[in-house]
Amino acid sequence: MGLTDFWNGRRVFLTGHTGFKGSWLSLWLEKLGADVAAVSLEPETSPSLYARLSPWSGREHHIADIRDATAFKQHLTDFEPEIVIHMAAQALVRRSYENPTETFATNVMGTANVLDAVRDTPSVRTVLVVTSDKVYANNGSGVPFIESDTLGGKDPYSNSKACTELVVQSYRDSFFKGRDISVATVRAGNVIGGGDWSKDRLIPDFIRAFESSQPIQLRYPQAIRPWQHVLEPLGGYLAFAEALTVSDEAELPDALNFGPDPQSFATVAELAEALGLAHGVNDVWKQAPGAHLPEAPALTLSSALALSAIGWRPRLTLQRTIDWTAAWYKANREGADMRAFSLGQIAAYEEAIS
Repeated sequence: MGLTDFWNGRRVFLTGHTGFKGSWLSLWLEKLGADVAAVSLEPETSPSLYARLSPWSGREHHIADIRDATAFKQHLTDFEPEIVIHMAAQALVRRSYENPTETFATNVMGTANVLDAVRDTPSVRTVLVVTSDKVYANNGSGVPFIESDTLGGKDPYSNSKACTELVVQSYRDSFFKGRDISVATVRAGNVIGGGDWSKDRLIPDFIRAFESSQPIQLRYPQAIRPWQHVLEPLGGYLAFAEALTVSDEAELPDALNFGPDPQSFATVAELAEALGLAHGVNDVWKQAPGAHLPEAPALTLSSALALSAIGWRPRLTLQRTIDWTAAWYKANREGADMRAFSLGQIAAYEEAIS
């Protein structure tokens, strides 16, 4: 599954481009020669990956909220994109417990606003909506989820993303059938990589603990997650969006999982210990005290359909993922040009999938 010159000059509209995954995708699209316009809130962290990867060239950058339907529609219709990749979201489980209405407003109604704007933008041929591996009704069995499994979610974040899937399905069936437009969703595992400084995520929490010479506190150290480098699902998104644009819509699924090789499934504690080894430290973690909000004990994905449908498969081992992540933060601490460093990792990944 190598990337082609398809993206060179292609008009692409992104939402959520100032976030972790959005910043990496923005840089990759710029490298591929795409003509990009993007809408997002201001970066929520300081430092910010979006700032680290600047300067940005050949792009329209708008600070706006997808919950503001009028403003968002104006930006989309003015740009007249061919492809829309919708990534903007409230993406943190613990924050969803603290502010569930914000989570549902952003993830559900925000997505409805995006799709409603697409209805009035004739130039759009493909819409890719990014949801989550947490959209599935999870009984904790650890059996890898496939795309036809029942949607669900107990916490507000997971439930809001399952609802997002239903919103996409409704708009596809109600408004886009019979039109020359493909609308699909993508569901990825727990992504890690350089430049994430979000709250309540393992890698940035580890980095903060490491830099303060403290062990990281883990709420659920034995929870199993499908860890993967951020470039893995992003490569899948690009390949799927290209396929949706150039292929007959009926030939492709409405949703695809992008997860790591099963050998990359690991507990939270195992990943923390591997990160500690990469940073040369022992006694990496300790049990966080007190009661904690519930989280699924096991979550794994099957990506068999992505392989059969578009030829995508994960290329990075868990160890290589950890090495690339540790190398990024080390280079950042040493004052390296992180735009150039990140472009180097993208180039290395492109070589791996070519």
